[in-house]
Amino acid sequence: MGTTRTFSIHFWLNIAKRNGDSAPIYARVTVDGKRAEISLQRQTSVTYWDTKAKKTTSRTPEGKALNTYLDQVYAKLLQCHKQLSAEFELVTAKSIKARFVGHDERHKTLLELVAYHNQNMKGVLKPGTLKNYYTTENYIRRFLVREKKTNDIYLKHLKYSFIIDFEQYLRKGPSLQNSNPLNNNGVMKHLERLRKLMNLAMDLEWLEKNPFTRYKLKFKRYKKEFLSQEELKLFQEADIEDKGYGIVRDIFVFSCYTGLSYTDVRLLDKSNIVVGIDGERWIFTQREKNEQPVKIPLLEVAKQILEKYEDHPHLNQGKLLPVYSNQKTNAYLKEITALLGISKNLTFHSARHTFATTVTLSNGVPIETVSKMLGHTKISTTQVYARVLEEKISSDMSGLRRALSFSNNTRERGIINL
Repeated sequence: MGTTRTFSIHFWLNIAKRNGDSAPIYARVTVDGKRAEISLQRQTSVTYWDTKAKKTTSRTPEGKALNTYLDQVYAKLLQCHKQLSAEFELVTAKSIKARFVGHDERHKTLLELVAYHNQNMKGVLKPGTLKNYYTTENYIRRFLVREKKTNDIYLKHLKYSFIIDFEQYLRKGPSLQNSNPLNNNGVMKHLERLRKLMNLAMDLEWLEKNPFTRYKLKFKRYKKEFLSQEELKLFQEADIEDKGYGIVRDIFVFSCYTGLSYTDVRLLDKSNIVVGIDGERWIFTQREKNEQPVKIPLLEVAKQILEKYEDHPHLNQGKLLPVYSNQKTNAYLKEITALLGISKNLTFHSARHTFATTVTLSNGVPIETVSKMLGHTKISTTQVYARVLEEKISSDMSGLRRALSFSNNTRERGIINL
């Protein structure tokens, strides 16, 4: 069945693996004298095998079906050779075999793409970000097994419908953490990571068409909780007897007056406190999230908290504040707000919002300055807080309008009565 001097296809029985009268069928591809053998996952009777025609002579329906299959394999191997030649790829026996069985660059799978990304992003992405990709990978694996009944899928088989099906699976199925389904933004985050993986596949030329082309991520905007001036004052001045609650309250208030995130507060050490150009103490640090340099003048409240914990016995080596785990901190915050009668769902990140709104922007600090202190790479990120303030101003002015309207109406009635 040779086609050219340098390329031939040969079907043969592997007698070494014979079982009674049956033996497995193999295809041998030869290019320039070098071979690659492919198991065709079929067996046939040694008695009926024609070594010259490379087919079975059996006239049974099974025999006819086998010969049809061998013809299809032969045609597919010829096609693989033709494709590699047309793509100016190196044509070898191994490359033809790889194309035939789907292990070459054109037949990468989704999980191969995920593994490639995660391996190459070590040291590039932050550990927390990479951890999120591992979580997305776990959801993909569960989806493939439970919904698609497969352990993996070729990238070329990914369609728009795959994205929709995966979205619905995430919305309906239990999360990895508990039995509750993910919220909308949690679903969108996983789809956002999957979209980035598809973009990588396009860049690597492992994918011809991106299934995300017509898909739009739909994030919901949730209200950013922060403390008003009165609530912040209550938080600061409340007499809290529990020592653990007291520490969490102080660390939270420290963040309200510095704008630092939980991770950045936890990493603060003595080297981060320097004397600024004004002769006052400043925090010079780098945001863990985006490595953006941050310079923040220490306000009086923040100074007092640092001094309070200067000699705390549970401080880690060189650290400035005794910060509990993120989970414990947020759990304590919920209990503290309940004790203080503040009906807001606060997390530690709310302190950062409080710094941006109540402490700085509300007191006339320019948005450009606030953006620098928050370590934002784009001022549009900071403008979210400005919009929050606009809503607050609008609400306050509505109250003023009602008050003025009531006052004017009262005055008019008084004039008429006169």
